[in-house]
Amino acid sequence: MLRLSLLCLVTLSLLLACSTPSEYSPSIDNSRPASYAVASAHPLATQAGIEILQQGGNAFDAAVAVTAVLAVVEPYASGLGGGGFWLLHFVDENKNVMIDGREVAPLAATRDMYIDENGKPTKQSVNGSLAAGIPGTPAAMAHIAEKYGRLPLHTTLSAAINLARNGFAVSEFYNSRASAVFERLKTFPHTAEIFLQQGKLPQVGYILQQLDLARVLENISENGANGFYRGEVANKLVASVQQAGGIWQQQDLSDYKIVERLPVTGTYKNIEIVSAALPSSGGIVLMQILNMLSNFDLQVMNEVQRKHLIVEAMRRAYHDRAQYLGDVDFVDVPVDELLSIEHAEKHLADLSLQYATPSQNYIQQNIVNSLPLDEAAQNTTHFSILDQQGNQVSATLSINYYFGSGFVAQGTGVLLNNEMDDFAIQPGHANLWGLVGSVANAIEPGKRMLSSMSPTFLNDGQRIAILGTPGGSRIISMVLLSALAFAEGASASEMVQEPRFHHQFLPDEIQFEADVLTTQTQSSLESMGHSLKDLGRSYGNMHTVIWDQQINKVTAASDPRGIGQASVGTN
Repeated sequence: MLRLSLLCLVTLSLLLACSTPSEYSPSIDNSRPASYAVASAHPLATQAGIEILQQGGNAFDAAVAVTAVLAVVEPYASGLGGGGFWLLHFVDENKNVMIDGREVAPLAATRDMYIDENGKPTKQSVNGSLAAGIPGTPAAMAHIAEKYGRLPLHTTLSAAINLARNGFAVSEFYNSRASAVFERLKTFPHTAEIFLQQGKLPQVGYILQQLDLARVLENISENGANGFYRGEVANKLVASVQQAGGIWQQQDLSDYKIVERLPVTGTYKNIEIVSAALPSSGGIVLMQILNMLSNFDLQVMNEVQRKHLIVEAMRRAYHDRAQYLGDVDFVDVPVDELLSIEHAEKHLADLSLQYATPSQNYIQQNIVNSLPLDEAAQNTTHFSILDQQGNQVSATLSINYYFGSGFVAQGTGVLLNNEMDDFAIQPGHANLWGLVGSVANAIEPGKRMLSSMSPTFLNDGQRIAILGTPGGSRIISMVLLSALAFAEGASASEMVQEPRFHHQFLPDEIQFEADVLTTQTQSSLESMGHSLKDLGRSYGNMHTVIWDQQINKVTAASDPRGIGQASVGTN
């Protein structure tokens, strides 16, 4: 019976996939977009990106400006002390590249550096200077500007410099994040001095100035990456980190290098997918799920069947993430095998359309969930850009926790990340996001920690979508659900508002936003063997730009769950 159902669904999906899309109208010039667009997590960052495009800059210049402004106005989400992935599309060459600005482990890092004398994980991978990997964001900004931009850093960083020097008004959104980690912010004097108001949460409208950070940005604008990784700023960073018990050295900063990587690519139905490559797990896990789902027609399924099938595909792909994925410069990862149709078929072999597959069935000795997901204070940021020529940027950036490690290096204003927690600091130990990992993601000096950030491009031959979101381990599932919505014709606004649910292998539960699953749906899923966790809130903060080439129309949307802004300008 199951085999017959699968055959019918596969046959139907193949028939649908063979339908021919309507032809482009010959009267419309769609070689270049009629408009340009920026969608980001903060209105001031979006404004800075639009202004750069209006000044003749391209998407890559705008990306530098947006990155820098977010580093100033979203200290709870990203910053010069963090890293990220910038997915770039060059329209003239029809080429994609991923700028890997992920943090790396310091040279003095050791595999068991966060394990105490009793063999238990400590909190040093989360709090303070020892939790910080070597930042990549400053190097990425300089690299993108110098190699692909039209405008000098002096121009693209000017908005961020002015906002750091003159300040910006604190919002309720800012305070909600600061409140979540208030006790930690108070722990570090330099942090409290900058981000609190006389030791208390700032009043809404309080002008938050960051004069030291402005000087660091100025140094980068004048000297490129050397303005951060060498000289006075580097000296201050290392001295402050070491004084606080951290292990950074001058060589850590001077050795840091940006890596350009080929993105993960694949197809789902008639859609070309371009997404982040390792050390981001995003592209691989996303394509694995889509490879499995491509054997079915989700549109003919009822809500329970559809959600069950998507969850089962998530479960299997996230298992592979835990078992195999890490920094390909340090470990051998069977990427081609994981992305193969044959591997998807192996995963489908034990998939039931009637019953959930317990994650326990896949657990091997070195993957055991040991800690619950920490729901407090998790964040990242994202922006999407389309320029006048059709160049595209999708970028997801992070310092991991709200306000990162909580530690500001004295005299720099640079808030350091706590991305070291994204390593598998002990096989079976769950990180802030409840993710577990294997030796493939173990700590090694100079190694990049595994990520879930998933900047993505979608192209169905008629429409191009640029999208991504924060959300830790849930980033991949959010991008997945929006990609499936795009396949069914969803607009940019509909994609960012898509209701969200998630499964990541361990913990073995479907996590979902408040009011996303009806009582009847929850009951039906539970009867199939699923465990459910109503998060009681919304999550994510997606920003999407769509270029409909058929009618040459550009639309953009920012997630109503956040305070972002999407702006479209006319060429």
